[in-house]
Amino acid sequence: MKDTDLFQLALGLTPPWEVVSCEFDPQRQRLDIRLGCPRGSMFACPECGQMGLKAHDTVEKTWRHLNFFQHEAYLSAKVPRVRCDKCGVKLLPVPWARPGSGFTLLFEAMIMTLVKAMPVKTVAAYVGEHDTRLWRIVHHYVDQARERADFSEITRFGVDETACKRGHNYVSLFVDLQDRKVLFATEGKDSSTVERFKQDFSAHGGCPERVEEACCDMSQAFIGGIREHFPKAQITFDKFHIMKIINEAVDEVRRAEQKDRPELSRSRHVWLKNPENLKASQAERLKELSLPKLNLKTTRAYHLKLNFQELFTQPVEQSEAFLKKWYFWATHSRLEPMKKAAATIKRHWNGILRWFTSGISNGILEGLNSLVQSAKSRARGYRSTRNLIAMIYLIGGRLKFALPT
Repeated sequence: MKDTDLFQLALGLTPPWEVVSCEFDPQRQRLDIRLGCPRGSMFACPECGQMGLKAHDTVEKTWRHLNFFQHEAYLSAKVPRVRCDKCGVKLLPVPWARPGSGFTLLFEAMIMTLVKAMPVKTVAAYVGEHDTRLWRIVHHYVDQARERADFSEITRFGVDETACKRGHNYVSLFVDLQDRKVLFATEGKDSSTVERFKQDFSAHGGCPERVEEACCDMSQAFIGGIREHFPKAQITFDKFHIMKIINEAVDEVRRAEQKDRPELSRSRHVWLKNPENLKASQAERLKELSLPKLNLKTTRAYHLKLNFQELFTQPVEQSEAFLKKWYFWATHSRLEPMKKAAATIKRHWNGILRWFTSGISNGILEGLNSLVQSAKSRARGYRSTRNLIAMIYLIGGRLKFALPT
């Protein structure tokens, strides 16, 4: 079998395309495969489909292909242009590459597989290409897959922000809580992010008036944005963020008391963890610090925290009564940080109790945020927020890519 016949089969070419020649350069470690069409071949107009058109002229093009063993491989061809009576002169598409790309479809499929697990810069070094060229591939397929997304059945979502750079730079993530996937990611964390989500949501067949539940933290920007743009959505405040407020209050009590009570030194994690999550040494330390004779304010704050956590184990019919008891205890605790936390709970009362009806939380967002930060750490940051957002869609968007296999 001739080498041209072998590559003809391997590339899966169909008439009129054929392998014309193959040339291997051992010094450059490069294989060049020349493709072409027999003289007199007839083509169809790529726009209107008119048949029986001859080549008007040709344009020389080259595409990077999958490596041949350890050697770089390239396809090149003089791509015909045809003159159509209706559409004018048009360049024919080729079956092995998308228009405007310098890579074959199989090469791009390999890149999209690799960048899900490796930083783009690492992949670029591995294949010997500049990472900017690979980011163009990523953005093309992410944008293409998102265009096909259908949000028509979505009736509940969660929103949270994740840091994209040092300082106050954030990306807001909107997640389908039913299918556990990222719907939309956008720069910022103000109310305008919700407006942009609504626009994107509607563009993908979603109906803002059909959204029944939304989950977020206690950010006034998110709350205001949801109420304005998703007016029928009932807001549930995320349990994780509620507990974060309580934990911060406990820690504030500890830091203030530690100035006069040196025994509290280096005990921060003892109070922030739940008892079942403590190491043996930490559990022993907690036992010592909780002795009644010490009468620590931090101990009282810690008990308030543990008691608040019991709220989420209550039957729905007893939940509000339980929260009222806790609120009374916290506001009469003579612990200013706990009183402030209780005031925050009071201001968000209905959204906290809504959990007993909706049962939703942003747990998936917390897990996704961890994956995003891990990917960002491996990549040592991203050159632009657009690149980070594309990676978020790759990691958590569960996108369906139209790629060859």
